[in-house]
Amino acid sequence: MKLFKMMLVAMFALSVATTTASADAGKGQKLFSKKLKKACGFSGAKFASKHSQDEWEAINSDGKFADEVKKLCPSVKGKALKKKYLKHYYDFANEFANDSGNVPSC
Repeated sequence: MKLFKMMLVAMFALSVATTTASADAGKGQKLFSKKLKKACGFSGAKFASKHSQDEWEAINSDGKFADEVKKLCPSVKGKALKKKYLKHYYDFANEFANDSGNVPSC
């Protein structure tokens, strides 16, 4: 029984660590600067501050994050919105949302 509990705790810890490690606000910031900043015409700070953390989370969980990026930055090309980038853009936007108290350097 004790071994089972330890294995269960270890599996839970591993799943949480894997989920959090899958996206990165720092990488999102770099990707924004490289792939979106020019097309958006404004800084990453202004982009992220367009919504609160709850709003960004709702947009992302509804599967509308890419649509919101296109709405905020109409000149963005499809290559900049690859699925592998979206999780990092989201993490960046959420980390630096208007209610987070954090300000990015881009």
